[in-house]
Amino acid sequence: MPDRSGAVELKVLTDDGVGLAGEQVGEGSSSSSSSSSPPAIVLLHGLTAMRRYVVMGSRVLQRAGLRTISYDARGHGRSAPAPDHGAYGYERLTGDLLAVLDALGIERAVLAGASMGAHTIARFALDHPERVAAMGLITPAYDPTADTTGPDAFAGWDALARGLREGGVEGFLAAYDFSTVPGAWRATVETVVRQRLSAHDHPDAVADALEVVPRSRPFEHIEELSGIEAPTLVIASRDEADPGHPLAVGERYTQAIPGARLIVENPGQSPLAWQGGQLSKALLELATRA
Repeated sequence: MPDRSGAVELKVLTDDGVGLAGEQVGEGSSSSSSSSSPPAIVLLHGLTAMRRYVVMGSRVLQRAGLRTISYDARGHGRSAPAPDHGAYGYERLTGDLLAVLDALGIERAVLAGASMGAHTIARFALDHPERVAAMGLITPAYDPTADTTGPDAFAGWDALARGLREGGVEGFLAAYDFSTVPGAWRATVETVVRQRLSAHDHPDAVADALEVVPRSRPFEHIEELSGIEAPTLVIASRDEADPGHPLAVGERYTQAIPGARLIVENPGQSPLAWQGGQLSKALLELATRA
């Protein structure tokens, strides 16, 4: 049954038995080639977030009549934990996306994802190009050229995982390096982090993901992205507001993907990724073109 917003709750079972919790709004089209309507759009969130944190609760997509699907990644939100604490890498995340599309009978979709979700979509587009009508890559952060061989390469992620396991939300916040967040945004970021960490059914599973996802590689070389043919919009952030998702990485993705377009907020403004309404309008334009 739909709730007051018209959203219908979804439950999708993956090939390794993980129950993914999600929702969809609207009917729309299941294939960009079988209807004049825009294809469905599927939203993927970032590490430690959940489905409402892609477009921040905006209903622009739904009000435009777009069939909109969002789901919590394994171990996040209302979704079940993986059967093994190491089963959170991108090979599993892309398999989960495929399971969602298959379960809903969606042949091709517009895929939009933030950070971990963006990396998942890039890998998925390389593996299943026929299923991708267009891509919205929001604040990608994975850089295949980054040095991950040092003993402290993942120390920050491991500290967050340990803090969450041992001290819950407060332990996570104590381990979070807020010194990298500009003073003007620090209170807002802390509030959002506290809210989303408090909303997970399985915080230990989120801790597992914090250890596994940063060590997983969605692709080995940036040049691999040149094989993507789907229309692509990269939504990046300026480093002053969001240093954890470097603008230079978004620029590299844009340069590597043929025909990709980059958008970024004006200097001094909050990142587009934090502005659900503006972000949704950009994704709606992408879906309409697709």
